[in-house]
Amino acid sequence: MRIALYPGSFDPVTFGHLDIIERSAKIFDRLFVGVLVNSVKTPLFSMEERVRMISVLIKGLKNVEVRSFSGLTVDYARSLGATVIVRGLRAVTDFEYELQLSQTNKVMAADIDTVFLTTNLKYSYLSSSTVKEIASYGGDIRPFVPENVIREIHRKLGTDFIAE
Repeated sequence: MRIALYPGSFDPVTFGHLDIIERSAKIFDRLFVGVLVNSVKTPLFSMEERVRMISVLIKGLKNVEVRSFSGLTVDYARSLGATVIVRGLRAVTDFEYELQLSQTNKVMAADIDTVFLTTNLKYSYLSSSTVKEIASYGGDIRPFVPENVIREIHRKLGTDFIAE
């Protein structure tokens, strides 16, 4: 069985993340979406909120499970029996960081490979940070995140929810 881990902060989950999740679910027998605590970032959403939002969105993908974790990604991957870490690439600027991270992971865990998936072109510019910034100014974030996530963002920020 091919088991993979797609780790990230997902704060919030975007259509770009969902693109990677759906495509990875077709490649691997089992995919774990690992919502992690990133010590460098201050999240808008709690880990529980992020897990819940993603769980709602992937409920139709029978081979995908969302879990939270902290610590080293390779250690968590190993605990799941995953032999692959999935990483999404939006642009060339992502590649240098992701390559360095994957090479470091390979030194720590030679039995775990990293697979890079390029995001669909229509999401190549998209980041969670951009979504939060647009929402904080009352901008329309419908092109970037699912409706359940839009409601949660506006609830957290105390801004108006735009729906049609």
